[in-house]
Amino acid sequence: MAARPGLAALSALVLVSVLGAMAPESADAAENPCCRETEFEGQSFALCTVSADQDLRLFLSDETGEVFGTFNRLETALEGQGSRLIFAMNAGMFHSDRAPVGLYVEDGEERAGIVTREGPGNFGLLPNGVFCIAEGGFSVVESRAFAETPPACRYATQSGPMLVIDGTLHPRFLPDSESLYVRNGVGVSDDGQEAWFVISDQPVTFHLFARYFRDALGANNALYFDGSVSRLYAPELQRADWGLPLGPMVGLVAPAG
Repeated sequence: MAARPGLAALSALVLVSVLGAMAPESADAAENPCCRETEFEGQSFALCTVSADQDLRLFLSDETGEVFGTFNRLETALEGQGSRLIFAMNAGMFHSDRAPVGLYVEDGEERAGIVTREGPGNFGLLPNGVFCIAEGGFSVVESRAFAETPPACRYATQSGPMLVIDGTLHPRFLPDSESLYVRNGVGVSDDGQEAWFVISDQPVTFHLFARYFRDALGANNALYFDGSVSRLYAPELQRADWGLPLGPMVGLVAPAG
């Protein structure tokens, strides 16, 4: 897939498995819904909403340095720490060794540096951007603006392209494009107090996916995470999508019990 250098074969294989397996719904998930199914212009999208006062994190590898790769391994690791996973999805493009393509910050530690140059694939389709989880809330920031004045992010992941930039769709998106993929991404509210994580239930164009964020959710800034490898873990939707191993993941965490 053009979205990630050197992973065309990997993405093609994952495309057939993106629908995933079904996960049991917990009683807590039913009482405290985070994710729901929505519809926009005749297409369905799974939407997971997180508020700034919740425990949202990025994940790449365990304490030994081994990349988690799957929702199941991440869930098991959190259970060992007395926590549970409420929802998760892939959160940024990655190389064949599953290392992040661009900036990646986890618990205040920068593990990969920001990339501001234009390049191949969707990541290099400028402007791209960074999703930041900070103490005061969430933001999606264009990468070069981020590099000039880096905010204090506890967690950050770079991906591309931007879907919505200050209320405007990415200039390269075409309404009549024939490029259709299952896609996922993130948008934020103007006050930074909510983050919206979305995955399309069917293959869609960039243009339609970006319009969902802007027109259905009111997101003036939104960032693309990936396409065809896009997957969601959401027990309340009975979803635990499966496929080949992932790189960075974003997940909402809560205490066990």
